[in-house]
Amino acid sequence: VQLVESGGGSVQPGGSLRLSCVATRGTFGENAMGWFRQAPGKGREVVASVGTSRRTTYYADSVEGRFTASRDNAKNVMYLQMNNLRPEDTAMYYCAQRLYAGQYSDPQKYGYWGQGTQVTVS
Repeated sequence: VQLVESGGGSVQPGGSLRLSCVATRGTFGENAMGWFRQAPGKGREVVASVGTSRRTTYYADSVEGRFTASRDNAKNVMYLQMNNLRPEDTAMYYCAQRLYAGQYSDPQKYGYWGQGTQVTVS
């Protein structure tokens, strides 16, 4: 599977962005997907995980209520709507496909990663 993110950019605090992750060359609808982010000098952390069913969507506490993750299996696309952005949301954002069972927040459970899209809030 090849994953390509887009939609990043620079916004002021309180602004919004919508990230997209397009999957090609493989299966999409059969696997859970995740959004992660990594700020300079910090480890990669989960933002949201979207299961094959909408009922299995999880969010990090830091983004709960501000971010919404969704997917369109017919189009092989996953989205991350980010509202009320804060400076601490500044990071490179990655999408990934989960291949292994276990904790949804564990990057080691994900096998395919995109190249990332930069989000800067200042």
